Formats: sequence, C-alpha cells, structure tokens
Amino acid sequence: MQLIRVDSQKAYQILWDRITSLELPPGSPLDIADLAEDLALSQASIKEALRLLVHEHLVEAPPRGLYVAGLEFSDLEKISNIRLNLESLAAQQAARNAQEDDLIILESLCQEEAADTRAHFELDQKFHRAIAQAAHNEYLAATLKHFYGLSKRLWFLALPYLDFLPTAVQSHIDLVEAIQEGDEPRAMDIMAGHIEEFYRKITRIIQEQNLMGSS
Repeated sequence: MQLIRVDSQKAYQILWDRITSLELPPGSPLDIADLAEDLALSQASIKEALRLLVHEHLVEAPPRGLYVAGLEFSDLEKISNIRLNLESLAAQQAARNAQEDDLIILESLCQEEAADTRAHFELDQKFHRAIAQAAHNEYLAATLKHFYGLSKRLWFLALPYLDFLPTAVQSHIDLVEAIQEGDEPRAMDIMAGHIEEFYRKITRIIQEQNLMGSS
C-alpha cells in the first residue's frame, strides 16, 4: 500500500512518529477533523494516512471510531519472533550483498554510537535500517520497516528504565566486521543474539514495571 499525495505522506509520517513515540498513547481516539486542523492538512490526506496506519497495525478501526492500536504483553513474543528471523536474514544478506557505500555508513554509525551514548536509541534505529538497506532486498527492507514501528512503541514504553550498555555497541561493531568479511553465518548469529537480548531486556522491564496488560 502506497501513499500518492504529498500531503498524505506528510500526514502519515507525522502520525507515525507520534504513535511510535507514544506521544499518542495506545488507545487514544483519533478524530479526522481535529487531526486535519492540528496538522493544517486536508481531511482527505488524514484519512489516507490513517488507512495505511490501520494496515500497519498502528491504528485500529472498530465499527465506530478510530483509535491508536493497543499494546498487549502477548505482542512482545509475536514481534520478537518475526524480527529475530527477518533481521537475521537481513544480516546474512548484507554479508553477501553489501557494497562499499553500505559499509561506510555502517562503520560511521558504529563510531557515532561509541562517541555519543545519549543518542543510542536513534542511532540504533538508523543502524538496523542501514543493515536492511545493505541487504539490497527492497521487499525485506519494506517488511522490516513495518516491524520497526511496532518495536519502537515497545522500546519507548520501556525507555525510562533502559540502560544502554557498551555490549550493544560492541555487537554492532562485531556485526559490521562479519559483514565486511562476508561471513554470513556469523552475521546471522550476532544479529540473532542482539535481537534476543533486546527483547529479553524489554520483557523483564515490562513485567517488573507492569507497563501493559497481560492478555
């Protein structure tokens, strides 16, 4: 599903950012007229953007009204299983297909992460998107983008309780080395361990802090 209008693309990006950062919390009602006025965009563009967000499971459209999709504890395992497989595949394909420009971007992001741990969240997201691009499979990259949005909400939920340890940055460095060497099995193993550790940490925090429903 693609957005054709420029104003629909703008509406989509703004709403995606607000939903995935929890500025619009799970369960929040979404009024098309209010959003159009707030964003200074047409109602038609808001409707088109919301249709795509429904398709991406970030907005729910029950018989009456539109709402930001809820977050349930059961979502964790579903999203983590899919990301574990898709991100491992992306790492393997990056080790096979990465070009010089891809490696330069990945190395630069690792250097930024090591120098500025305060920006770790944003840089981590950029790093994972860069891995997907380095795989040179546009269908895989598009699918991962969808799951990044779902994962981002979980990350923001736990963000106040997360500590960004040097081990996360080191795993990125190790992964880039595996990609540079074309070592597909090692790249897959490093990415799988990275994703598993992330979701273990998120799961523990959400359980300990009782951050969402348990259904």
